[in-house]
Amino acid sequence: MRATASRRAVLAGAPALLAGCALPERGPPVPHADTRGATVLGVPDERFVLPQDLPAIEAAFREAGRRRMRHLGLTHPSQLPRFQLLGVSGGGEDGAFGAGLLCGWTAHGTRPEFELVTGVSTGALTAPFAYLGSEWDGALRSVYTEITPGDVLRSRGLLAAIFDDALADSAPLFRTISRYLDERMLAAIARGHESGRLLLIGSTNLDAQLPVIWNVGAIAASGDPRALNLVRRILLASAAIPGAFPPVMFDVAVNGVTHQEMHVDGGAFSQVFLYPRQVTEQRRERLRRGQPVVPASAYVIRNGRLDAQWAAVDRRAMSIAGRAISTMIASSGYNDVVRIWNTTQRDGIDYNLAFIPRDFTATYSEPFEQAYMRALFDFGFERARRGYDWAKQPP
Repeated sequence: MRATASRRAVLAGAPALLAGCALPERGPPVPHADTRGATVLGVPDERFVLPQDLPAIEAAFREAGRRRMRHLGLTHPSQLPRFQLLGVSGGGEDGAFGAGLLCGWTAHGTRPEFELVTGVSTGALTAPFAYLGSEWDGALRSVYTEITPGDVLRSRGLLAAIFDDALADSAPLFRTISRYLDERMLAAIARGHESGRLLLIGSTNLDAQLPVIWNVGAIAASGDPRALNLVRRILLASAAIPGAFPPVMFDVAVNGVTHQEMHVDGGAFSQVFLYPRQVTEQRRERLRRGQPVVPASAYVIRNGRLDAQWAAVDRRAMSIAGRAISTMIASSGYNDVVRIWNTTQRDGIDYNLAFIPRDFTATYSEPFEQAYMRALFDFGFERARRGYDWAKQPP
């Protein structure tokens, strides 16, 4: 009788529970046919939806080259110095590895200025600091050694899996991003863009199932008063792990009509990227003809391991599904560094890869644990300070 009464009480209270847990709402999505034409600020080349915008991103790379020549006072592309390219991958708290490596690289005295920096997920948070150069190392160190889990997320509880758009609230992460990415930093990014350098951040348009590359430098240089908030939201979107963090909703306009796009972690498509292969078609043609090309070096920081991680998997649905997903993510990350290696070999570009090796053995008990991130930062820093032993091909 007591059990029956308890069940009746639960059923009687269910409507009130459901009423208090209204599902999140959203604006009308962009129609499929209008995906390419949607814009946030209306800034030329503010972003590229791939593959539709391949011609536009090719043109943006060419224009960046012309700006670079003007900035350096050169008259012919052959006079350009070595191109330095950097791609920083996703990896959550493992982003401390890449941050430590960059700061240690500065201490070694050989860190170059990069003409192109790309970032995805945690790599998107690192990329602006890498792009701006060594004078921003103090802030980069702070991001990965001083924050706590409370600076990144706030748990919503298990019911959020049913009644909300994510298990955790990423408002703390947005506040952290905003604390570092201020008007001064935006102005510095704008100056870098005007000098012919590119800062590109990847996210995933979940409605369209397409990758989006945001031209952060162009947005920063636009002078639009909304630019700062947009760049902050782009970094948040790139790091929005589906299910764990809420998606970021972007208000966009298509022919004067307002819509909303849903964006999540760029790692849903690619955990690290450098450039579309079409960008270097002219370079490849010159190589085929035996003509000289501007030398270039590509650096890829994989914020994670590339070796298989053995584990005893329980024979339970959730354990099997979770292990399968982690396996897919790991194999995707490996495939990304192999893809970039193949591209650079074809384009005659010096390839350099860094990743977390087996001899780093620290573990953590909760995501974004400060002690773990500090240990990993120090590990990457010391390796780079002594002169990082870059891998010339994927293991």
